[in-house]
Amino acid sequence: MLTRFADRLDTINRATGALVRWLALAMILLQFAVVLLRYVYGVSFVFLNEGVLYMHSALFMLGAGYTLLVDGHVRVDIFYSQMSRRRQAMIDAAGSVLFLLPSMAVLAWYAYPSVRNSWSVLEGAISVGGIPASFLLKSLIPAFCLLVAIQGLACLFRDLARLSAHKEGA
Repeated sequence: MLTRFADRLDTINRATGALVRWLALAMILLQFAVVLLRYVYGVSFVFLNEGVLYMHSALFMLGAGYTLLVDGHVRVDIFYSQMSRRRQAMIDAAGSVLFLLPSMAVLAWYAYPSVRNSWSVLEGAISVGGIPASFLLKSLIPAFCLLVAIQGLACLFRDLARLSAHKEGA
């Protein structure tokens, strides 16, 4: 039951990952256009440079939950890889409960006033001539928190299912 619920939660980040991965291609193409315009034609547009920044931000902030889903985050382990699956599940569950989920809650809590204020005035461009939508850029912070927390819960449920299956088999 926990595993099925975790699988349902996974679909959120799987779908988000499938969408935001296209930002990598769009970002490369836009950066190529910026370089081409600057060095071949001698013109530069601030909004194009900010477009690369916005896509880069969205790619990493919205893709973090997907990266957790596919276990792509950097893991510094000296002992972890040599541990049993049960012990790994215990460490992962403790990490989710003690560190991951609380840190996402704290980050969302402290980001909320800034994001709310930014939306209330529809905060404009970062630079003169840039994209007049800083409020969208700031909205990536709570979206990041939500997506990582959702995936953290999915991982936690999967770890708890692994631990309970081990108890039943023991």
